[in-house]
Amino acid sequence: MLGSFSGTTVPALLNSTSNQLYLHFYSDISVSAAGFHLEYKTVGLSSCPEPTVPSNGVKAGERYLVNDVVSFQCEPGYALQGHAHISCMPGTVRRWNYPPPLCIAQCGGAVEEMEGVILSPGFPGNYPSNMDCSWKIVLPVGFGAHIQFLNFSTEPNHDFIEIRNGPHETSRMMGRFSGSELPGALLSTSHETTVYFHSDHSQNRPGFKLEYQAYELQECPDPEPFANGIVRGAGYNVGQSVTFECLPGYQLTGHPVLTCQHGTNRNWDHPLPRCEVPCGGNITSSNGTVYSPGFPSPYSSSQDCAWLITVPIGHGIRLNLSLLQTEPSGDFVTVWDGPQQTAPQLGVFSRSLAKKTLHSSSNQALLKFHRDAAMGGIFAIAFSELYIYLNWKWGKLDLVPGSVL
Repeated sequence: MLGSFSGTTVPALLNSTSNQLYLHFYSDISVSAAGFHLEYKTVGLSSCPEPTVPSNGVKAGERYLVNDVVSFQCEPGYALQGHAHISCMPGTVRRWNYPPPLCIAQCGGAVEEMEGVILSPGFPGNYPSNMDCSWKIVLPVGFGAHIQFLNFSTEPNHDFIEIRNGPHETSRMMGRFSGSELPGALLSTSHETTVYFHSDHSQNRPGFKLEYQAYELQECPDPEPFANGIVRGAGYNVGQSVTFECLPGYQLTGHPVLTCQHGTNRNWDHPLPRCEVPCGGNITSSNGTVYSPGFPSPYSSSQDCAWLITVPIGHGIRLNLSLLQTEPSGDFVTVWDGPQQTAPQLGVFSRSLAKKTLHSSSNQALLKFHRDAAMGGIFAIAFSELYIYLNWKWGKLDLVPGSVL
């Protein structure tokens, strides 16, 4: 408000500081007077002073009249300290609502752009003493950082920069640099890279300027097809894991979970596992198949293998010798109706003595494979859990297999 006036005293000369002026006249119900007569004329307004452009920054906006706005932006690697936008304020004396900002090379921070610049504090001037600055380059998973130094000058041996291939102090060091020799280009193989700078209390120099740019990392080799098993996990990129499972009747040899490692050449942290038929073992599933060692390839070595199948008490086991291609002269499978070879024998089977199905009368059955023939072969014995119920016949207790579970 320029003023509020009443009575008979003529107001002094008024100057507006805007291109618009608002006048409001008010009268009540009592005494009337002659009122007022005023004249106005247009006068030029002064502008705000040209704002200072910060070192290592740029200015946008060439008009400095009332309500005009000027914007500032820093060059890559510098952080804006102050207000990015300032406006020319109305008033007898023109001034900006905030002072022009500064562009500062900061000590540390996080950068997440796909490309950028990192500077030592004070660059291109000398860095301060007793500095410990840490920057984290954080990129999307599957990308690494290509790092290139454009300027480098530190006090030899005492002031240095370290680049680590990861986000931690214990991550692998890619390089430690000091002195005036420009370091060569570096390739990080992690989506997170650490840049650490240290200066001591003595000499100060211009420090460093480096550029980084994201590059796409290769995937680990596709683990499929995985013979006799299943691979779970959708990604083969760095840091991602896949899980391996074997089909029934096979046993996993190796590590069930593999993780894609960091490195210029992608690879898994362990060799790919295998699904193999074990030579014997304890089986507690309600149904499945016992295969010959090496199945579906013929067994090759002379060996004795024993499998003990166990189902819940009160149940029996149905065995189906669906595939039996052994050498009749010396290769055979023996089945006992119990957990040991002293139990009743359900039969000895080879290619010439095959029987399609048999049933145990207990909840355990022992299978043993013996081989001494020169030639190989294969077999597959399917098993399933049975109900067993009691049948009294002529005063005698019989065990009768029931339906398959």
